[in-house]
Amino acid sequence: MMRSPVELVIFDCDGVLVDSERICVKVDAVVMAELGCAFTEAEIVERFVGSSTEVYTAAVEERLGRRLDKGWEQRYEHLYEEAIEAELTAVDGVADALERLATGVCVASNGGHAGIRRSLTLTGLLHHFEDRVFSAADVRRGKPAPDLFRHAARTLGVRPERCVVVEDSAYGVRAARAAGMRAFGYCGGLTPASRLEGPDTVVFDDMRDLPGLLAAAEG
Repeated sequence: MMRSPVELVIFDCDGVLVDSERICVKVDAVVMAELGCAFTEAEIVERFVGSSTEVYTAAVEERLGRRLDKGWEQRYEHLYEEAIEAELTAVDGVADALERLATGVCVASNGGHAGIRRSLTLTGLLHHFEDRVFSAADVRRGKPAPDLFRHAARTLGVRPERCVVVEDSAYGVRAARAAGMRAFGYCGGLTPASRLEGPDTVVFDDMRDLPGLLAAAEG
């Protein structure tokens, strides 16, 4: 059977467009150790990559055995910002893929608007998306809930079955499936392919392959 034509490709930001996950995992480990609830980098990758702030906070509180003060994360924001400014690059091959895509594109990330735009500006990718940037701040629930992807599609006037989501985390892939969208799981970063595989999901490890994979998905 022919699949619905792809009208919109929804990109996650961290780990899909910008190679920030490796940077943030290292800072996460420092922050958690300072809070007194050390997680290994392997645990952080498995449990938190692609998750919302609520998921992150709940896990830290569970390990600590107490509640954190409201706004606790603000005193550590400078650590992430400094590391991003110094080390951030675009994901290998993604600029080439974006140049070759003939469909509409947007960004839908659990990050905040300011952070998303800063990352895209630092890596020279912002012009591909203009005002088509969506954040978990725009909806009640971030990923793994489907709200953010549905909001992006609804805002841009595209039906879910005509959307494809490009994600690098199990949380993001799960959100795409729940939204009724096809998922393309990028395993060229920190998340192994085994955590991305599943129904309506194509797993790949080279961003340069994305345009061809999208074309094949419509067949």
